[in-house]
Parts: sequence; C-alpha cells; structure tokens
Amino acid sequence: MELNLTRPLVVYDLETTGTNIATDRIVEIAILKLFPDGREEFRRHLVNPTIPIPEEVIAIHGITNADVKDAPTFKELSNNLLLFIGNCDLAGYNCIKFDVPVLVEEFLRAGIDFDLKGRKVVDVQNIFHKMEQRTLKAAYRFYCNKDLENAHTAEADTRATLEILKTQLDRYEGAEYTDHDGNVSQPVVNDMKALHEFSFFNRNADLAGQIIFNSKGQEVFNFGKHKGKPVEEVFRTEPSYYDWMMKGEFLLSTKKLITTIKLRNFNKGEASVINKNN
Repeated sequence: MELNLTRPLVVYDLETTGTNIATDRIVEIAILKLFPDGREEFRRHLVNPTIPIPEEVIAIHGITNADVKDAPTFKELSNNLLLFIGNCDLAGYNCIKFDVPVLVEEFLRAGIDFDLKGRKVVDVQNIFHKMEQRTLKAAYRFYCNKDLENAHTAEADTRATLEILKTQLDRYEGAEYTDHDGNVSQPVVNDMKALHEFSFFNRNADLAGQIIFNSKGQEVFNFGKHKGKPVEEVFRTEPSYYDWMMKGEFLLSTKKLITTIKLRNFNKGEASVINKNN
C-alpha cells in the first residue's frame, strides 16, 4: 500500500557516537523525502561529531573517526538540512525516543529552533512493538519476508523502515487493537495524523518523556522524587529544582520547556498581584 500523503514525509535515520541524547552526536544522517505525487528525494551525509566515536560504537555501525575527520559538522550542514526537511512530517524507527530528540538537540546547538509544532511524527517501531513486539531486523523479515542486508547503515535502515511502514498498512488494515483501558480501535490506517497518535506510548510534553501531560492536561514530572507532580507546582514550592535541572544533563529542548513553564508561572503570579492591587 502506498502512503496517503497530504504533504511531504521525511523518513530518516541517524547513526551517532552513542545513545545519550544530551551528550552524544550525529555521525551519519540519511533522509528519504516522499512527496504526495510519489516522487522521492534522498540525501545522506557523514557528519563530523567533534567528539571521538567509541570503539564499541564503531563496531556497531562501522563509521570510524577517520571516516568523519574531514566531514562537515552538523552546524555546517544545519541550514541546508533545515531547508530540505522544510515543514515535512517525520517518520523513523524508534524516532520518538531517539532520532527526533537527537535531531532537535543538534539543531539547538547550531542555534536553530527546529519546531515540531504542526508536524506529524510516525514511529514505525512503536507501531511494530504494539502489534508484534520485535526488532528492526526481525520486523523486516516478519513483514517483508526478507533479510536486512547492511543493518546499522543509515540508508539500509531508512529504506527498510519505509518498506515496513507500507507493509504494516496492508497487514493491519481493519485490524483491531485493545489498549490498557479496554478500548478497541482500528488504529493503523493510511493517515499521518492517526499513525502519529498511535505511535506515541505516552502523552509526552518533552521529547525525552521526562515531562508528560496528566489526565487534566497539566505538565507533570515523569521521573525522580517529584514524579507525578505538576511542574508549575514544584517550581513554585521548590524553585531550586528548576536551577538543578538547568545545570544538569537534561536535553536542551527539555530545558527550553521548563523555562517556558517557569515563565508562565511567573507571569501568572504577576497578573495575580496586579489584580489584587486593582
């Protein structure tokens, strides 16, 4: 089944120096851009991460420090990448937990606020894990009846991800899914908005899922001693917690979010004072 697109979709994959979203860097990016009329454009870049690639990571994706020594940095590529991605929706394998926040972090380091508002994000892994619960290599064999050659190269993983997504649409057309609350739906449909919503496990407020929305629509902590408590309430009663987070190894995008929440809380306080004075 071909994808039903109303605007371009970018399917992409990253190879990095490691798995720490806050500190590791991109060493390779492959982007496959699909247009509603069926056209495709593909780009692949090696990226100088400006930090060493550990030997144990090289053993996985095969990209050495020598390979990227003369490659452009992400900052040098950032404007062209932003132009190529444009306002496209995004898709990838494990992209919600890893590839999207890593990409956003790299753009922020380059001084670019890569805005996700209005974009649909489809995570093929989440659809796969919810429906079958397996790995990318097994997913490719399960859905496409093929062995994935050159696994852990960005282009091979990107093209496999797209092929799996198309096959998922065929396989799960009309298939029912029962969530943890007993609600039954047919969520895997050829629509980016529906796939975007089904791809998410939690209602994340930030990209790392460290702050989520509760049933009331409030941002609450999803970790640590304040887990489940509204962020606004914690910052009001324990202002030092905000300072601790800003100095810690949290994502830049998470720090941007908590700053927005803190300022929102501050503005509410100012408004309250003005109303009292009036």
